[in-house]
Amino acid sequence: MIRAALRILLALFYAYAGYAHIARPEPFLAIMPEALPAPEAIVFWTGMAELLGAAALIQPFSEGLRKAGAIGLALYAVCVFPANINHFIMDMARADGGFGLAYHVPRMITQPVLVWLALWVGGVTDWPWRRRT
Repeated sequence: MIRAALRILLALFYAYAGYAHIARPEPFLAIMPEALPAPEAIVFWTGMAELLGAAALIQPFSEGLRKAGAIGLALYAVCVFPANINHFIMDMARADGGFGLAYHVPRMITQPVLVWLALWVGGVTDWPWRRRT
């Protein structure tokens, strides 16, 4: 029951984030590392990845599709981590400290939790609650 509720919550989170990437890309473009080519396309396609992952995670018909969506969202969270680090560095270098450590440190800690959570709610892993035989 908890897993299903968190799966719905995570799918809603990623659906909203995907919508935000497409509807209002400016904040995401602002934290994009400068070395990456075609930032507009990257933001658009990351939004699409979030929307597709959310749809796969929440659909009730195919366990395989749900697991594929979970793996995709976990990989997505790993791939966008450099943008989060870049945001942290850029923000902390501002004269006013930007959002500050109270925002960025929990965000950095949350990223690996999102990777695990996607895999757990998608049924890819049972760790750490799996019983050993």
